[in-house]
Amino acid sequence: MNFDFSPIQVELQNGLTKYFSKNYGFDKRQEFARESAGFSEHAWKHYAEIGLLALSFPESYGGLNEIDESTESGKQTLAANNAVDAMWILEHFGAALCLEPYLSTVVMGGGTLLGSGSVAQKSTWIPKIASGELRIAIAIEEPSSRYSCGHVQLSAKLSEKSSPSSRSWHLTGLKSAVLSANSAQFILVSTRTSGNIADRNGISLFLVPVDAKGLKLTNYTTHDGGRASDIVFDQVSVTEEHLIGACDAGVEILEDMVGRANAALCGEAVGIMSTLCELTLAYLKTRQQFGVPIGKFQALQHRMADMIVATEQAKSMAFLAAQAHADSDSKKRLRDISAAKAYICKSARQVAQEAIQLHGGMGVTNELSVGHYFKRLTLITQTFGDFNHHIGLVSDYLL
Repeated sequence: MNFDFSPIQVELQNGLTKYFSKNYGFDKRQEFARESAGFSEHAWKHYAEIGLLALSFPESYGGLNEIDESTESGKQTLAANNAVDAMWILEHFGAALCLEPYLSTVVMGGGTLLGSGSVAQKSTWIPKIASGELRIAIAIEEPSSRYSCGHVQLSAKLSEKSSPSSRSWHLTGLKSAVLSANSAQFILVSTRTSGNIADRNGISLFLVPVDAKGLKLTNYTTHDGGRASDIVFDQVSVTEEHLIGACDAGVEILEDMVGRANAALCGEAVGIMSTLCELTLAYLKTRQQFGVPIGKFQALQHRMADMIVATEQAKSMAFLAAQAHADSDSKKRLRDISAAKAYICKSARQVAQEAIQLHGGMGVTNELSVGHYFKRLTLITQTFGDFNHHIGLVSDYLL
């Protein structure tokens, strides 16, 4: 496993670190969370200007990546590189508690278009993602789906006016907990085009404009200060140009997209855990009791050491999840990602709870950043599969 970053990656990492230290402190982050979009539009424009949004895409679609994606080996290499990029970018986002929708727009939306979209779709939409003009929200969760990509009830029925050369569909149903939909221009939605609710076959993906007739969003604030929406589709009309991939064959695209998202979330969790270790260590060195810093007490030293060990192990698992994308065996790739997510869910809980407890009563106050890191880490462990879900998947893959 190669742990070395390229000169471009190192330069971008250094640039992000400097930008966040000057422009994304905890107080500024709280201001951004109160904005109508739920994040900083200025920061999003900055990510586009420094090439962060274009890093994952080939030059032919307005990106910065020189890899030729026209061959199978090129696609595989590009997917592996993109997963590593998403890991370290989200790690920096986690350390700064960033609110911008990089995960949904670039990792999930842009990654799915790049892997499964037509040439016309990629040429139309990817350059706009790379330039920061276009944001995508991912609508794949339903009230009863419980993390299952194959459990889709929202229906897409062929219009009576459709012809074999010009098909159109009407979308009807509900999607829940759609992250950052309030600020997106398009919704990437999973639909049932044939079969029963839990069938793996018969699922299709559509990229729907957020201003489409019949689309209704109910927006709310999430536990970590972000934004999410419940979306009602009432006879929303879409055409062939909005279909991503083949009709009825979207479940594998969905699984790959969720796998990429979980690998990236592992990186974000590691960034948060590392920051919690730093904040807790600094507190133990300054908080005094009985005339000495509490960090002098051996019991607290042991707990701090356990936090650091858990974080270092989580870093290794995050690298495993990112490197898994180089594996052409889809079952092994998804198994490794699920194993990493399950381990990091467990480690994240340990580190976050210890950080809160070692800070004492201050750890749960809104004025201290530690509690906000705890909230974000909690949501990460529940997004696209919790510990029990991924342990179950690893078990299924092994059998």
